[in-house]
Amino acid sequence: MDRSRQQPRPGALCRFFCLHLHGLAGAFCVLVFGVGWLWTLLFVGLSALGVRDLRQNRHAVLRNYPVIGHMRFLLEYIRPEIRQYFLEGDNEAAPFSRAQRSLVYARAKGDSDKRPFGTQLDVSADGYEWINHSMAPSRIESQDFRITIGQTGNGCSQPYCASVFNISAMSFGALSANAILALNQGAKTGGFAHDTGEGSISAHHRTHGGDLIWEIGSGYFGCRDEAGQFNAEKFAANARDPQVKMIEIKLSQGAKPGHGGVLPGPKVTAEIAQARGVPQGVDCVSPAAHSAFSTPLQ
Repeated sequence: MDRSRQQPRPGALCRFFCLHLHGLAGAFCVLVFGVGWLWTLLFVGLSALGVRDLRQNRHAVLRNYPVIGHMRFLLEYIRPEIRQYFLEGDNEAAPFSRAQRSLVYARAKGDSDKRPFGTQLDVSADGYEWINHSMAPSRIESQDFRITIGQTGNGCSQPYCASVFNISAMSFGALSANAILALNQGAKTGGFAHDTGEGSISAHHRTHGGDLIWEIGSGYFGCRDEAGQFNAEKFAANARDPQVKMIEIKLSQGAKPGHGGVLPGPKVTAEIAQARGVPQGVDCVSPAAHSAFSTPLQ
């Protein structure tokens, strides 16, 4: 059915004419008694809005419920805030609940993150975990939990003692320069590793000297030739950098399985182009698969 030919319901017309009569009554009071300017302006404005709602053919709600139908869109607009502040429990939201966000905010501001009177969690729920008290607790020499990656006996000349807490892969270009600087400074201060993401190593990764995990994807950014193929010499130059502690090979586009990725040309700035080894201002393509090998064992 052609929506432009749909007629509003009789009830909508009745409601609108009632509102219109209020406007006419207000105008009469102004002309005869000289009072009611404010109410007259209000009802004239609402009448004009009602005429617009009746004549438009984009929203059926407004056509059938002129003026008052706008409340529906207002409530839709503030629905997330209503749910967050009035309906949502402290432990319901995903991926992070309000209680978890409040904990992060408190620690970031240097405030106390302790809450008295026990926990608000359901301790009898399936999957709830806890630590039992012990009469003879174990002694931990250090809380800096680490694991050694690589063994000299297997041909690794520089094993790396990695923290179990590290910064996951996020590329420069997806993140701003200030974000990369902050993350790498945190890695340096905390003694853990910073994964570069597929976008390779930028100048901002090197500023604070935090340990790096260099990620190499199908675009071979940081170790590619002009044709986009793997370049062994450029790979060796970055691999020998003392700041690069480990190299990660990204086998496929995890967020886009079966598809490649594209960074539009207008977003390829001079800094991003230098870090990735691609032309500035040209679409930067990450192929769906590697060109240097076809299987993980090749």
